Amino acid sequence: MTMKCIAPAEARDLIERGAKLIDIRARDEYAREHIPGAVNVPLAEIDRLDVGDCPVVFHCRSGARTEANAAQLAAATGAPCYMVEGGMDAWRRAGLAVKADRHQPLELMRQVQLVAGGLVLFGVVLGFLASPGFFALSAFVGSGLMFAGATGWCGMARLLRHMPWNRRMVA
Repeated sequence: MTMKCIAPAEARDLIERGAKLIDIRARDEYAREHIPGAVNVPLAEIDRLDVGDCPVVFHCRSGARTEANAAQLAAATGAPCYMVEGGMDAWRRAGLAVKADRHQPLELMRQVQLVAGGLVLFGVVLGFLASPGFFALSAFVGSGLMFAGATGWCGMARLLRHMPWNRRMVA
């Protein structure tokens, strides 16, 4: 089964006629901001999706994740499948309703990007201003990111997940 790409307004019309809206982003992304009425089924859990023969509209943040996994998503349902072109970003630009909870923490991967980027920058600045030994901090963070990319295990993400500011999100 193939998946048709549709504009946000067309997706809204399908949903109003009974189609199920499935948000495939991670739980922390969904907790911070989502389309009202969307059901969160992260991509890693898509096998548990049960929609019957009801049409399904999938979306992510930008549409790239949905498009890259279109075959897997379509295979998870026995119903007609659609994807929101441009994802939630396009939905928001179209002026359609979005429910945001800015009290939720930033998405975990954004936190990793901010902390890793800050540590690399800090290591480079201190390497030039204080001692060349501080360049090792940047090398350590860079090697950690490479390890995370190669194995799928990120120590920084695991550490950040347990920080006090990340306790608000409901899993």
